[in-house]
Amino acid sequence: MPAPRSHQPLPPAAPVPRRWWQTGVARVGAVAAVPVLALLNDRLGGLALLVALVLLWWRNPWPKAGRLVASVAAVALLVAVLPEQPDKAPVRAADAADAKPVPRPSLMPSTSRTAPEATMPTVPDFTGDSLDVAFPRSRKRGFTVTYHDASAEKREVTARSLWKVCFQKAGGTVEEPTVDFAVVRRKEPCPRAEGKPVPWPVMPEVVWMTWRTAVPKVVGVGVPDSRLRAEAAYRNDVLPAEGEYDDWRVCRQDPTEGEPLTDEVHVVTLSLSSPGNGCPAPDQGRDAYLPDRDDDGDPDYLDPYPGDRNRTKLFPDGRPNGSGGSGGSGGSGGSGGDGWSACRHTRWC
Repeated sequence: MPAPRSHQPLPPAAPVPRRWWQTGVARVGAVAAVPVLALLNDRLGGLALLVALVLLWWRNPWPKAGRLVASVAAVALLVAVLPEQPDKAPVRAADAADAKPVPRPSLMPSTSRTAPEATMPTVPDFTGDSLDVAFPRSRKRGFTVTYHDASAEKREVTARSLWKVCFQKAGGTVEEPTVDFAVVRRKEPCPRAEGKPVPWPVMPEVVWMTWRTAVPKVVGVGVPDSRLRAEAAYRNDVLPAEGEYDDWRVCRQDPTEGEPLTDEVHVVTLSLSSPGNGCPAPDQGRDAYLPDRDDDGDPDYLDPYPGDRNRTKLFPDGRPNGSGGSGGSGGSGGSGGDGWSACRHTRWC
């Protein structure tokens, strides 16, 4: 009788492979993706929550308590990142036609770009600059440029390089901006307001002041040193070298006190006299002479030979065409006694 066959045990069945979405990593990643996608868009966040719940509860070998905790965590993460919704107030029937839908906030970057609003261009401050500079620079910025005299004289503005800007006013539209310059001549001070007179400085009173005192006072009103000139107040007087007449006094001034120092006043002249001689009488004006006993053209206080008309500071040994003597009185010249002499009666010699 044949021996009974022994039954060999069957080999264990191979485990059924799981899909990737059925792994624990996929389920945890689905829960973590909920807040990330919700930050980009609330709808994406809701869709991610739905996917996470399906993965947590469909064929998930986790304990029920673990699946429940993971589901609550996914919902909490979604609620935490969603933006707050505005309160909806009841809309009255009268306002229903004017009511506009409130756009929902979205964190997704917008792909549409609105064109930037056009703004009014700005013009730089050209106050004090030459009109020849302000005009082309404003044109390059797109402005239509006009200009006019800022003073009360309403002069015609020609040769832009000779004028400077005192006031400016921008206007027009965004499409056609304009700027208007109020100008004066470059050497003129600007008026205190548009349409007012040019505020020229006026000549101060310096008569009887010393040159040393008068100069700072005149320069202080805007006259440069180069426009100051000193002269002798007497026609037969001579100024010493510069710096040696600082103590001489002013007898006349041109312009006179109160005259405007316009750009047409090229020189300010102060007529000076030495301290010992005083000033000429007012009725003599510029025709005053200092005493000259020998009538040789040198005032006595400068003449080393006041009694001899042939000997002067320039000719201490006598004039070349005179007698050359030192005859005591003015009558001993080489012109024949007291007769008429060109050297005696004129200043030709």
